[in-house]
Amino acid sequence: MAAFLHRLRARYHECDPQGIVFNANHIAYVDVALTELWREAFGSYDEMGKLGFDMVVADVHAAFRASVPFDAEVTLALAIERFGRTSMTTHWVTSVGDQTCVEGEIIHVWIDATTAKPIEIPDDARKALAPYAA
Repeated sequence: MAAFLHRLRARYHECDPQGIVFNANHIAYVDVALTELWREAFGSYDEMGKLGFDMVVADVHAAFRASVPFDAEVTLALAIERFGRTSMTTHWVTSVGDQTCVEGEIIHVWIDATTAKPIEIPDDARKALAPYAA
């Protein structure tokens, strides 16, 4: 996997009464990591809007393999699995050390930044994201 890596630490307020990261927060972790991927590929998330395009989430799946305890250092590895005509599928793995904790995929549909209508993935975006393609 030609992965983009992002590290963070599981914070107290993200955990449930059992002291592990609450399931919905794993999707928030993916969002944080994707924002950093966009920053690396485009300069910032806002830069995409200036270029005339944006993305919306169409689908997301997560498979929970192991718990992430409070204060653990978490690594997210993201790789773009597929570029379609108007959509893109990104696979991710969340791990603590060598332990895979959560894995899944998120599908984005590319849209015109002004009209919010689906558009073909711009060539510039494909090129900027190519280093992260599996």
